[in-house]
Amino acid sequence: MLDAASYSATGSLRDDSPFEIRALKPDDRDDLLAALDRTSTQSLFRRFFSVRRHFSEQEIDRFINVDFVDHVALVATVKENGRTVIVGGGRYIMVRPGEAEMAFAIIDPYQGHGIGSALFWHLIAIARSAGLRKLTADVLPENAAMLKLFKRNGFRLHRHQGAEVKVELELDGASPPAASQ
Repeated sequence: MLDAASYSATGSLRDDSPFEIRALKPDDRDDLLAALDRTSTQSLFRRFFSVRRHFSEQEIDRFINVDFVDHVALVATVKENGRTVIVGGGRYIMVRPGEAEMAFAIIDPYQGHGIGSALFWHLIAIARSAGLRKLTADVLPENAAMLKLFKRNGFRLHRHQGAEVKVELELDGASPPAASQ
């Protein structure tokens, strides 16, 4: 079983610059909030289904303090001007035994560079290792990039009665395409 709380892997952006995918740590609070500040209104809306620039201390604590059992969170970091910064994140939260809901956010300058796909597959590996059977996500219909990622990787898409598209994947059949590993 993968140790999600100490998880770390490296990869390369599409321009060959390195990035790291690792477990979120409690001392990432300020860097995570800084990443939110660097995220566009449109990207925040796609992630939270509303424009949220400010969060309560309770909400921040819920984002930062994860147990890596029922709530797993990974961040993507890169070096900018010699300093490591968070540029994206992904998480899953258990909604019932064997099933978790996923969510992702990548700051705008790093969207389309492969970080979302990397976070996606690392979370699936952790979920599979933990014995989860199904992953789901709610996606806004205008979030074409995320819908494409989910569809390309075997998620079934279902229309909600509301505005969101529900996507789901049975984990027993999911494996990353050769180019994403």
